[in-house]
Amino acid sequence: MTEPSIFTRILNGEIPAEILGETDRVFAVRDIAPQAPVHLLVVPKTAEYRDVTELAAGDPPLLAEMIAFANELAAQHTDDGDFRLVFNTGANAGQTVFHVHAHVLGGGLTEKSVGA
Repeated sequence: MTEPSIFTRILNGEIPAEILGETDRVFAVRDIAPQAPVHLLVVPKTAEYRDVTELAAGDPPLLAEMIAFANELAAQHTDDGDFRLVFNTGANAGQTVFHVHAHVLGGGLTEKSVGA
């Protein structure tokens, strides 16, 4: 059995975090190492999927819900509602937590803020 991810631990109240919003199936927090003025994470409450490809194959409606929630968050947290949505898939692509999550980047992005 693997250790619970940091996201599962946040949901279980083991790690303090400000949950910015949630639905029955997803929640959002600020990234602890922001790469843009606005850098939020949208995370499914289930740890069943390691990355976005597994999620897309296993539960397309949950992926759609994550994207819709990202759009709502961007509207609330950026001046213009514009955002970049990034899913890192695999260690060589920068994924460090293997519990699928989306990075919502906004608020005046620059070329240097593309890596998330």
